[in-house]
Amino acid sequence: MRHQRRIPQLSRPADQRKALLRGLTTQLIREGRVTTTKARAKALRDETERMITLAKDGSLSSRRRAIGYVYDKQLVHALFEKAQERYGDRQGGYTRIVRTIPRRGDNSEMAIVELV
Repeated sequence: MRHQRRIPQLSRPADQRKALLRGLTTQLIREGRVTTTKARAKALRDETERMITLAKDGSLSSRRRAIGYVYDKQLVHALFEKAQERYGDRQGGYTRIVRTIPRRGDNSEMAIVELV
């Protein structure tokens, strides 16, 4: 039983789930918006906001934690340069989830995740 477990399982083993979220986080930071399912979008929001919070901190240990999570090292450096000016006055809520039409093949709820 998963009573009060906040991390969504996403119907995957732990290693595949972590790789999926790392890839989606990298893509969201790179592109600015990603279309995915609603459950993945909610899980992606937590990870992306954690990376942006690390970037706002800007310390060396925060940069190393972000490099260990995001797949692209140059993308992390760009994020750390721009995060303070872009999100400096914001206390959270760096992403927005917009629901879209259901996917045609299996009718799953789709969503667009974008950086604010």
